[in-house]
Amino acid sequence: MTATAPPLLLRHLTPGQSLVVDGLFAVAVAVLGWYAAVEVPQPPATGPHEPAWVSVAVGVALGAPVAIRRLWPVPAAVAAFAVAALALATDLVPDYASAGPLVAVGTVLYTVGGRLPARRSLPVLAGGLLVIAVALAVSVNSPFGPGGLEVAFAALVLGASWAVGWTVRERRAYAARTVEQAAERAVREERLRIAREMHDVVAHSMGLIAVKAMVADHVAEERPQEVREALRVIEATSRGALADLRRVLASLRLEAPLAPTPGLADLPALVERTRSAGVPVELDVRGDGTVPEGVGLSAYRIVQEALTNVLRHAGSARCRVEVRAAPGELCLTVTDDGRPKAGVPAGGQGLVGMRERVALYRGEFAAGPGPDGGFQVRARLPYGEPA
Repeated sequence: MTATAPPLLLRHLTPGQSLVVDGLFAVAVAVLGWYAAVEVPQPPATGPHEPAWVSVAVGVALGAPVAIRRLWPVPAAVAAFAVAALALATDLVPDYASAGPLVAVGTVLYTVGGRLPARRSLPVLAGGLLVIAVALAVSVNSPFGPGGLEVAFAALVLGASWAVGWTVRERRAYAARTVEQAAERAVREERLRIAREMHDVVAHSMGLIAVKAMVADHVAEERPQEVREALRVIEATSRGALADLRRVLASLRLEAPLAPTPGLADLPALVERTRSAGVPVELDVRGDGTVPEGVGLSAYRIVQEALTNVLRHAGSARCRVEVRAAPGELCLTVTDDGRPKAGVPAGGQGLVGMRERVALYRGEFAAGPGPDGGFQVRARLPYGEPA
């Protein structure tokens, strides 16, 4: 999926691009200020018109704050307000051409609103509006006086300029927070995924090893042949656990080749390892075994954790694993007829991990006493609409 380019106003320019943009805009504002200054006041205004060099100076003085507005927003705003107020109050810029100085001041106010927090930029805006209003009110040839249309027009232009800058600032801050939150959420989800994988791999293998080690300890003197058999199971289980751990750790390295993830096809081997620990397990898989890789992995891990709980909590129980692969969903049930072992804690992360795996597919999960005693785990993993 291709990334969508951010809106033009939300893009951050490079220092070189900012320098070019500000330079060009300062020149444009200077030309506009000069053009406004060369305008002759309309009748009935009276008085001599200023020399040409004064008009050029007014234009340059209005463009200069625009050039430095990113480096020093507040000083640039103060300078722009001072030049604009002087030009308007003395009629260097006629009242009907006040849009020229207001463009310069509005540009600087846009930067003030976009770069400074509101508690700092609002006083600048309020002070600037007051200065411009007074300049328009005392203008030599202003026919309107205090509260005239020029004041309302100036307040509208300058307020809108600040508001646009403030809005862009807030949008950029929101976009930055959204990206940061997405990154934090991705990190949390990845940590959770790794924790589930590590728990499922270690808990099942350590459960088998603990059971066979306990058997070997009890029959060490009377039946040494069973001790050797237990040690062979422990060795094979340990090798498998190490291989699974290497696969999980390798998935954290982008350059490492990834081993195939376990799925429904690996359930017989999982069941066989559980049988080797002394728990009779019956496996019944029906339907089309072709399911998405993620669904197959989740089903494998749920069955693995359920069998681990049987080893740890149910004693020498019998267990049945049923898997039903229907179009668009996978249902599985793990049922045992054992009784909880005395002294074995019932809490843990196993049921939480199974519930989380099912929740990823917005499926259904239930775990509790079975209809005929023992314990039962049921999960439904939908992965698509039936064809």
